[in-house]
Amino acid sequence: MQTLNIPINIPQPPTFASIEDERRDRKQRLAAAFRLFARFGFAEGIAGHITARDPEHPDRFWVNPFGMHFSLIRVSDLLLVNDQGEVVEGNKPVNQAAFAIHSRIHAACPDVVAAAHSHSTYGKSWSSLGRLLDPLTQDACSFYEDHGLFDDYTGVVLKLEEGKRIAEALGDKKALILRNHGLLTVGHSVDEAAWWFITMDRSCQAQLMAEAAGKPVLIDSDMARLTYRQVGSHHMGWFSFQPLYDMIVHQQPDLLE
Repeated sequence: MQTLNIPINIPQPPTFASIEDERRDRKQRLAAAFRLFARFGFAEGIAGHITARDPEHPDRFWVNPFGMHFSLIRVSDLLLVNDQGEVVEGNKPVNQAAFAIHSRIHAACPDVVAAAHSHSTYGKSWSSLGRLLDPLTQDACSFYEDHGLFDDYTGVVLKLEEGKRIAEALGDKKALILRNHGLLTVGHSVDEAAWWFITMDRSCQAQLMAEAAGKPVLIDSDMARLTYRQVGSHHMGWFSFQPLYDMIVHQQPDLLE
């Protein structure tokens, strides 16, 4: 059978004329990510946070206010936090666990623009098994040999040393399963980090359902690596988020305020 090589013009991440434009875009993407996390049911009381490194001050990051529901967050609600945990823009409190985890990740991984963590139902259910995801589906192959396990649980992460241990377990991977806790994903953009979290949670759901029904057939390692190269890149993570961003901005334009 002849294989047709049909060129596909895939959109590329934007470039910006100024720091201000880039900051505005990151904050808009961050607010949209919170609205989407609410839409997908990832809100769990006061738990959960997504951060975006500031493009001008790389030792600072934007984050959600502590105790504000994801579904209500707008661009104007976001806080800018420095490397001492001080809020330098905004007038609401910051989640201490968010600072303990994200500050160490941003410090240890200069190429990470954004990190996402929440107590999603399927993510925390899967995390209780203390296992990595298997390559059961095309989507799960995004994480093949590119996610780790933090095989410990010591309560709410409030100490910087614990955040440092999490950052070390993450290393240069795109995602980490925090045992008995949930999922953590990172990316070179807010879009990428948010998409990896969304599809990782759904991959946890798929594996839980498949194993409940029977003995799943795994994708073999060569095909899993090939599929990873097709769907697991930084660019594909960014691109996969774009339809969701367009949808949520269309439905909830107030998030841009």
